[in-house]
Amino acid sequence: MLVLEGISKSFGAVAALRDVHLDLRAGEAHALVGENGAGKSTLVKILAGAHAPDAGTLRMHGEPLVLGNPADARAAGIAVIYQEPTLFADLSVAENIFMGRQPRKGLRRIDTAEMRRRAAELFARLGVQLDPDRPARGLSIADQQLVEIAKALSFDARVLVMDEPTAALSGVEVERLFAVARSLRDAGAAVLFISHRFDEVFALCQRITVMRDGRWVSTDPAGDLTVEEVVRRMVGREVGTLFPKEPATIGEPRLQVRGLTRQGAFHDVGFTVHSGEIVALAGLVGAGRSEVIRAVFGVDRYESGEVLVDGKPLRRGSAGAAIAAGLALVPEDRRQQGLVMELSVERNATLPRRWSLASLGLLFGAAERRSASEWSERLQVKAGRLGDSVSTLSGGNQQKVVLAKWLATRPRVLIVDEPTRGIDVGTKAEVHRLLSRLAQEGVAVLMVSSELPEVLGMADRVLVMHEGRLVADIPRSRADEESVMLAATGQGDR
Repeated sequence: MLVLEGISKSFGAVAALRDVHLDLRAGEAHALVGENGAGKSTLVKILAGAHAPDAGTLRMHGEPLVLGNPADARAAGIAVIYQEPTLFADLSVAENIFMGRQPRKGLRRIDTAEMRRRAAELFARLGVQLDPDRPARGLSIADQQLVEIAKALSFDARVLVMDEPTAALSGVEVERLFAVARSLRDAGAAVLFISHRFDEVFALCQRITVMRDGRWVSTDPAGDLTVEEVVRRMVGREVGTLFPKEPATIGEPRLQVRGLTRQGAFHDVGFTVHSGEIVALAGLVGAGRSEVIRAVFGVDRYESGEVLVDGKPLRRGSAGAAIAAGLALVPEDRRQQGLVMELSVERNATLPRRWSLASLGLLFGAAERRSASEWSERLQVKAGRLGDSVSTLSGGNQQKVVLAKWLATRPRVLIVDEPTRGIDVGTKAEVHRLLSRLAQEGVAVLMVSSELPEVLGMADRVLVMHEGRLVADIPRSRADEESVMLAATGQGDR
């Protein structure tokens, strides 16, 4: 259905794609895998009409295809679900879905009732309950992603490109999405699926293409490959243990949360994280995990309860007080909450500690560059120059910059919300190794994660939330998938 031949694309001195070829067939789901910075997102943007290739050709049904802009891609029947939702926050869900294609009635007025009806049909097809009139502002990442999926389905596309669509979805939501993808595939559509989750790749896809450093490496039937072989091709080397949890000395209580309550979000939440301990906060999407850690850090206010760091009460609703007390928060939504997209890599990497880098109240670029360079090297951030805008980086490398920004503050308590979302398998192992090393150094780590293998592989204790309440505290020795999921669905005992 769609063939790409000899595709190359450079941004300044950085070659993002070099002589890449790919073919998508009707009635097939095709996986595209590779490390962050391998060129996957650039290839997706070429398919979406957002970038024009410097060299190479595209053919649809054997005919040459030129995509000058996203409208051309939509007209050709190509719909893209991006890794990062891009919604207009102050418009309704229905308005976001039909932006630029609103149904009209007499005198070319927008038919809001028809737009609302079509949006409701799309959500019914996805099997989700979202109010078409609800403003996009305040939607969780998972709900934003579902709106993007509904938008793509509204095009009745023949080629569906899914760039990390499940990164922020729960298991139930992933299965729902896969059911839709399979129905489209079986109806004759071509699906290009990009994911770092190999269980999803092998469950959905018939063929797998591997990219590395902007180049095509291989394309093979999924049945002929193993996860280990795919990883070797992706990284060009053997990857060590994915969850390198090292023993650490668990010391005194460092973070204590008592009776934290906010009406409609969470109720009577209390727990303790000790120095040297990694505690995972698990639960289904919407259970209130992110809301709790945002309240702990002072981003959001809470109505009752208290937070103590090293036994001292933390001023409520003040992120500045939290940072001064030695807390750091790596948020779930890196683009909206973790980075200032218009600023450079080095400026983002040093934002929380600019005063400590200043001399006589003046901040010099050399000091910023040294600090940013140190942590960029430690986390292997792939960037052309540290002075480039952080918006030019891939999603995974943006996540590394957020991690670098907070790790540079030498925190006593590190709170990480979905720390490996959208990160490739090699970097996941490095992030896990880093968290384990921080615990060995006495840092208290509180980790929110929707990936059960990550929770079970890294946590000394698993706290499980269900509908805004803490329902289980499971030690590592007794934590398994069944016990965590039973508690997360409200079936387990405290």
